[in-house]
Amino acid sequence: MKIAIIGTGYVGLVSGACFADMGIEVACVDIDEAKIQRLRNGIMPIYEPGLEELVVKNHAAGRLRFTTSFAEVAGEVEAVFIAVGTPPSEDGSADLGHVLEVARGIGRAMTRPLLVVTKSTVPVGTSDKVREAVDQELTARAAAGDRTAEGLDFDVASNPEFLKEGNAVEDFMRPDRVVVGVASDSARALMDRLYKPFMINSYRLIFTDIRSAEMIKYAANAMLATRISFMNDIANLCELVGANVNMVRKGIGTDPRIGSKFLYPGLGYGGSCFPKDVKALIHTAEEHHYRLEILEAVENVNRRQKEVLGAKVMRVFGEGNSLAGKTFGVWGLAFKPETDDIRESAALVVVSQLVEAGATVRVYDPVAMGAAKEQLGSSVTYCESMYDAVQGVDALLLATEWKEFRLPDWDAVGKAMKSGKKAIFDGRNIYDSKELTDKGFAYFGIGI
Repeated sequence: MKIAIIGTGYVGLVSGACFADMGIEVACVDIDEAKIQRLRNGIMPIYEPGLEELVVKNHAAGRLRFTTSFAEVAGEVEAVFIAVGTPPSEDGSADLGHVLEVARGIGRAMTRPLLVVTKSTVPVGTSDKVREAVDQELTARAAAGDRTAEGLDFDVASNPEFLKEGNAVEDFMRPDRVVVGVASDSARALMDRLYKPFMINSYRLIFTDIRSAEMIKYAANAMLATRISFMNDIANLCELVGANVNMVRKGIGTDPRIGSKFLYPGLGYGGSCFPKDVKALIHTAEEHHYRLEILEAVENVNRRQKEVLGAKVMRVFGEGNSLAGKTFGVWGLAFKPETDDIRESAALVVVSQLVEAGATVRVYDPVAMGAAKEQLGSSVTYCESMYDAVQGVDALLLATEWKEFRLPDWDAVGKAMKSGKKAIFDGRNIYDSKELTDKGFAYFGIGI
């Protein structure tokens, strides 16, 4: 079986590599010539555990190829996946410009019946627009005398991704479910054949109509974002009333109707999915003259939560609105562990708060330093290790819970810090407050 995937970003590259590893011949297409050449040379555009090995292996085996031209492979493939970005517009809506341009390109290049599958996260109704864009190009070709375009059949489908950054390869290879929206038996049969290798142990392929599939992706991310903001709101209230959110979380998480996942308080959600998907769903509702008031609150709580840790630092170390003369170490810059993605990262909000208040800031992240430099510039000091980041600081802020930060040498941290009030601001509640206070640190968590 041969397929094409247009877009070699996070979703497209992971999908292409994983499909190829199951024996499918995959052509990954991207208009960025430099990026395609780097991929041919085994150089990854993103950090994702296990991805580089998968790409290199399958490219060497001939199952995974990279090209800048869909036309080059259009006559070979049975299905083409659209996996380009849908960034938020100024009003919060998903920008479909890239998706529809790809759809038009497919219509201009296709020479055989195709299944056009939208893999990008798109608002409900986008597949109809994709179908229209492809059809318009075929009609224009036929009108111009291109007889190969006359009566050329195609179908559309929606196949939203549910990949977690930092665990994407595992999620694709062993999915808890695969959602596919189709409008024909032939499309269903092709997608069933494509995903069957991933479903050997348990059949988790869910077929729906196309619009329901498009909505499932947004609804799932909105629900998870809601749980995060709810728990952060409860954490903030716990601090005010003298409760411990860690105990509260355990108490409610053991209720099987609630469960323990996504009930961890912290600095709010970030990344490429939750923020833009919540905004896009709110905008979709507005287009239909409806308010998603719960999601509006979820977004407001999350925006406020990203400033909580900086506010704690200001209360402890600030003089007026200034942190001048103070130095802080920050562990973690990515929005979550196991990724170099800094989009909507709460860590960057915290760093910006400290810098704007006049503080000197020393930062360290295992893989996101390069990406952070592009955004933070020369406003901070970039350190070579986690212990380098605490040299001469007044306090340490944990912003991203990388594994290597979980059990540090606190004696070494204490010796490296300035004498005086040594404080640990734990933005992810991963440290034992009693252990730290016994070692002479002042501890500040979230909701504790």
